[in-house]
Amino acid sequence: MTKVSFVIVDDAIFMRTLLRKLIEEIDGYTVVAEASNGKEAIEAAQKYQPDIMTLDITMPEMDGIMALPKIVEVSPKTRVIVVSAMGQQSIVIDAIKMGAKDFIVKPFEKYKVYQTIQNVLAL
Repeated sequence: MTKVSFVIVDDAIFMRTLLRKLIEEIDGYTVVAEASNGKEAIEAAQKYQPDIMTLDITMPEMDGIMALPKIVEVSPKTRVIVVSAMGQQSIVIDAIKMGAKDFIVKPFEKYKVYQTIQNVLAL
């Protein structure tokens, strides 16, 4: 079985830690890097070429929406899952149009995260 690599992008360390724990509970899933803003996300995408990136929308310095087109450009095979707060539906729709493959709404439930990962891996 091939390992599935992840980069987790969120400005809140507790969110990154939570997602890392959820992802690494699954055999064959590995988190290769974490980033706390859009600039770091682009660098991580370029360096690691991960299978999946979870990308928070609201972050300082450079938000997820600004970073997304560049991430898709530097790592075209990476499937981006946008992480949004409730009430950000229009932004999520924009993100999907820009190349994101799916989304997770905070606060998220474990099974929903797993289901979303399965969905994007099936693409």
